[in-house]
Amino acid sequence: MIRDPERYEAMPMGIVLTQRPGVTRWAPLVWRATSVLPGAGPADWKELRREGDVAEIHAGTLTLELHGAEAEAYAHNLAARTPCLYAVMREGSGRPQDLVLLTASPYEAQDYAESGEELVEKIPMPAAILEWVEDFVARHHVEEPFKKRRRDRKDIDVVEDGIGDARIRQIADVYRSPTSRRGKVA
Repeated sequence: MIRDPERYEAMPMGIVLTQRPGVTRWAPLVWRATSVLPGAGPADWKELRREGDVAEIHAGTLTLELHGAEAEAYAHNLAARTPCLYAVMREGSGRPQDLVLLTASPYEAQDYAESGEELVEKIPMPAAILEWVEDFVARHHVEEPFKKRRRDRKDIDVVEDGIGDARIRQIADVYRSPTSRRGKVA
């Protein structure tokens, strides 16, 4: 994505995945993105804590980027009941999940979710990140007024008798209405 340095900010975020036992025999483990660690350093599947069968793992660190062009999407996210970050993951090659992207844009998250190849998890936005995103939106979002389109001034009372070019003789044309053939002899 093209970055305008005056309308771009970034912060490293550690993504914490929670591993739980599955409820079916086809999925022995269930992985969910549950929280983020703002300003985290690099990590490679570091276990943070374990309670019985449930483990929290710092799976990796991605950069959360805020772009001025996406300010409307961030404003939409902030207006939600619970503002969230969205972690995009794929089935791993050697790992349970590969981290692809972390975003604050619900529009971008929806694009990934529609492909069906990625798993998109919502993570409640921590208070510090919420303030950071609110400040970014306040500086870069410009509300565009709603503009209602006007209808074309087309005459809707015009009677069009059939389809086709009137200059071409079309007595046998199935698209002609029966009224145009009355009184005419071929």
